[in-house]
Amino acid sequence: MVNDPPVPALLWAQEMGHVLAGRARKLLLQFGVLFCTILLLLWVSVFLYGSFYYSYMPTVSHLSPVHFYYRTDCDSSASLLCSFPVANVSLVKGGRDRVLMYGQPYRITLELELPESRVNQDLGMFLVTISCYTRGGRIISTSSRSVMLHYRSDLLQMLDTLVFSSLLLFGFAEQKQVLEVELYPEYRENSYVPTTGAIIEIHSRRVQLYGAYLRIHAHFTGLRYLLYNFPVTCAFIGVASNFTFLSVIVLFSYMQWVWGGIWPRHRFSLQVNIRKRDSSRKEGQRRISASQPGTGPQGQEESTQLSPVTEDGENQADPSGPEGQPCEEEKSDQQPLSGEEELEPEASDGSWEDAALLTEANLPASAPALTPETVGSSEPSAGTVRQRPICSSS
Repeated sequence: MVNDPPVPALLWAQEMGHVLAGRARKLLLQFGVLFCTILLLLWVSVFLYGSFYYSYMPTVSHLSPVHFYYRTDCDSSASLLCSFPVANVSLVKGGRDRVLMYGQPYRITLELELPESRVNQDLGMFLVTISCYTRGGRIISTSSRSVMLHYRSDLLQMLDTLVFSSLLLFGFAEQKQVLEVELYPEYRENSYVPTTGAIIEIHSRRVQLYGAYLRIHAHFTGLRYLLYNFPVTCAFIGVASNFTFLSVIVLFSYMQWVWGGIWPRHRFSLQVNIRKRDSSRKEGQRRISASQPGTGPQGQEESTQLSPVTEDGENQADPSGPEGQPCEEEKSDQQPLSGEEELEPEASDGSWEDAALLTEANLPASAPALTPETVGSSEPSAGTVRQRPICSSS
């Protein structure tokens, strides 16, 4: 009972278990390779879109503090300054990267924080000027705008102070106005003369201010407008397009590696081999005719009387006897040609070199040393070409 052979059903189950385990292992490996390939393509797609977005999209908004300076070497009253407040703002980040991009329109504004003091209320209108310069300090553009505080009556200021008194006491609010002065509605950078900085000047020696900021905001149009206002949708479309393009490339590469080619070249190679074989045969016939001594008119007539061999190994002129049958000698001469026909498909399926070697092997190698058989001789001489007799009906 112990040494009984196993049941056939158990053997079948074991065999099926091994087969299923092998298939499951193979499928798991294929799934892992496919998952890694998709993950790699997705990562490359995201990287390509991020690189495009970083290189194509300019700086959306740039905010730079403006620090004014003025002269203090004059004897004047406390309410007057010795000169107009002037500030120099650099438009180059880190000393290398420029804030402005070529061809992109920008909106440049100046934000002034002015206290609601009696001096600023009595100041009225004053002028703000900006001058953009390039390397070497050459001025390339100038713009001026007028500005003043918004009017508020004494009663309105008193009510505002009473309402926001608690916030004013704890420092959460201030009695000030923020004025936004638009210096350039659409400033475009010149690629030949890049802007490296700007000089801002306030034409008033009585102005009082807390601080100032220069804001540069890009005015997008076209594709940049879509990328800035619809970032999620554009990112999805861009990543999906890159993923599809890369997937097609990988699929075609896989097909080329597995199948050896998407479009088979069998017909093309077959036609080329046939043309090469035909040209080799014609060249061999030309060499044989040129090596014969009778190159004059008589030799040419004799060569024309011989029936040349075509591609199929048959004579162009098919002379027959009285019964319309070829001679026995002619049949014996045609036997090697029929063997050549059997080798022709192999040469056509192979390469050009095989076809050329097969053609040269079928031709006589000692053609230049051979001499044609004379008409009056009874026996053919050694090393001569035996010409085929022509059967006649007479």
